[in-house]
Amino acid sequence: MITLKQMRYLSALAEHRHFGRAAAACSITQPALSMQIRELEKELAAQLVERRPGEVVLTEIGHEVAARSGQLLASARDLVDFARHGRAVLSGELTLGVIPTLAPYVLPRVLPRLQERYPQLQVELRETQTGVLVDELIRGDLDVILLALPVAEADLETMPLFDDPFLLAVPAGDARSRTRRITSRDLDQDRLILLEEGHCLRDQALTFCANNRRGGSIGLGATSLATVMQMVANGYGVTLVPQVAVDVEVRDDRVKLLRFVPPQPGRTIGLAWRRTSPRKSDFVALGQIVTEAVGASQRKDRES
Repeated sequence: MITLKQMRYLSALAEHRHFGRAAAACSITQPALSMQIRELEKELAAQLVERRPGEVVLTEIGHEVAARSGQLLASARDLVDFARHGRAVLSGELTLGVIPTLAPYVLPRVLPRLQERYPQLQVELRETQTGVLVDELIRGDLDVILLALPVAEADLETMPLFDDPFLLAVPAGDARSRTRRITSRDLDQDRLILLEEGHCLRDQALTFCANNRRGGSIGLGATSLATVMQMVANGYGVTLVPQVAVDVEVRDDRVKLLRFVPPQPGRTIGLAWRRTSPRKSDFVALGQIVTEAVGASQRKDRES
């Protein structure tokens, strides 16, 4: 009989493509994991992996079994969640994934409110790029993720929370006045600095630029928004910065911000979770906390 443990080991092997790393991720020895994979292959009467020196390659059947195993593991996780969290809202453990262009700016506002209002909740955080978060959410490794919408996955349900407009960050010596409202035609795409590939903020900026392209090339990428802002401060170019990050990233007098005329470019921030998850009430409550925290900060900014 196939076991959930065997499916979890195969999923880890599919992710890490290495017996040692997969075993470490599952907190077991490499020989034990290898034995369980062989038992699974015997039970299915099919070869799931090709064992090569230093790496593992899944067969065509192995890929399909691993994908189906991921779905079953996610359903098993949802079953456990139903039993453990069916009564109290936002209690017990919650694994929350957040994209890097949100985590440093939203979490410091959200976590204190969560702790105060739901003291029985234990939050485990995972910060990484959108594609990884979505994959981990579908596999059941995460309960819910905070990211930029939309998400093109039929198995996920989403809830928009707030709009996050973009501003143009330029060196302080730029001739344009801070009070001037600019248009897309004012964006010098030859000097545009973006995050490296994989960050959704880069994709959103490229989409905006593609809609207003005048030729020229897109500038170099960086690994973090903080790095991008330092490049702007030192006169290497300009960038689009989300409103939610302004308080943290734009503290340097060598940088000034210019706002776009309406409709402003931007992104919609929201939550995503598996449609099969029984914890929708938790996620709705979490969404309310995020909306309150960001809204309170935005009101404070307008009053100051």
